[in-house]
Amino acid sequence: MTTDPFRFVGYPVRVHAGPNAISKLTEEVDRTRAQRVLVVCGQSIANNTDLVERVREALVERFAGVFSGGKTGSPLTSVLAGVAAAREVDADGIVAVGGGSAVVTARGITILLAEKGTAQELCTQYPAGKPPVSPRLMAPKIPNFIVLTTATTAVTRAGTALIDPESGHRLELFDPKTRPQAVIWDDQALLTASPWLCLNATASCFTGIAAALQRTGLNPLAESDLLEALRFMTENLPLVESQPDNPAVRINLCAAAFLYNRATDAGAGGSALGVVTALAHSLDTRYPECGHGDAYSILTAPGMRFNAEANAAGQARFAAAMGVVDNRLDDRESAAAAADSVEELFRGLNLPVRLSQVGVSEDDIDQIAADAMTDFGLHRNVRKIESVDDLKGILASVR
Repeated sequence: MTTDPFRFVGYPVRVHAGPNAISKLTEEVDRTRAQRVLVVCGQSIANNTDLVERVREALVERFAGVFSGGKTGSPLTSVLAGVAAAREVDADGIVAVGGGSAVVTARGITILLAEKGTAQELCTQYPAGKPPVSPRLMAPKIPNFIVLTTATTAVTRAGTALIDPESGHRLELFDPKTRPQAVIWDDQALLTASPWLCLNATASCFTGIAAALQRTGLNPLAESDLLEALRFMTENLPLVESQPDNPAVRINLCAAAFLYNRATDAGAGGSALGVVTALAHSLDTRYPECGHGDAYSILTAPGMRFNAEANAAGQARFAAAMGVVDNRLDDRESAAAAADSVEELFRGLNLPVRLSQVGVSEDDIDQIAADAMTDFGLHRNVRKIESVDDLKGILASVR
């Protein structure tokens, strides 16, 4: 057996998990010598939990204030308000408390606090007929720390997607310097999220794992992380509803998201389901009633069916990892079984699998498809998108 050459970069981050893990913020902030730390969260965290007070107790005199204006999807308007709040207290550190939106909002604040230019100027550009271009964001960034309430793949990423309120499109900013210094998986913090929110936040991670396991040439580091992440997902997702007060279930889902991100750092990213990512971004951006995870639970199986002719072997490998095939099936049959198993998994978790379940009408399909044509993920899909009609066909199949 031989292994193709590969490269792995391990980004420095410390994870603290378990009872009262929030208390570890003290030593983590001390490592960076930050003195004026702003807490970033949404109204629900600020008003309905004790998490801000627990963070205040951990930071003591380093606690500089709270910006509780974070909103679902991280719209640019709320991020700019957070920048103003950070400047007002002269923040030299940020603690994000919440799920993916809080994490991304905090990262957006650190970028726009440091860089010259608007978000529209700093984001990835899509010149006509040419590959996307991501501007280099070179200014130093203040450190950020994360207290999670839900598992999310946003947690250790370098990309930050903000919603432009004028166009409704995503503004994608890329800066590896915005990765967190430390991540906290605190038992009680994770249990503040309802089972529905926990599942909805985690669905996109499952799709990412499924996509990564469909690519060819996975190196042993990436493959082992992905297989373990898949095991954590399939074993723990069904327990969210049946064991709502068990923090181990939530921590295992956080571990799955962490392992998935580490696998992408080891080379597991790619094109297997770029069309799903692009359509999901468009769907949950334009339709606030559609949760982030809802978009993926609806679109993953049809996206796999669309890509099957270009990646039957990769989808068959994923089917094997899911344990849903036997030797009597060829690759195309295994690919079909894999897509069916994904749809059944989401349906069994009471997540939507049709657009009509989240209020999308037939008349909405054209706009969703048009938006997705400018998404970064679409350019990496394993099957070339010939025209917007390809995307309309996918959407129509789950109307």
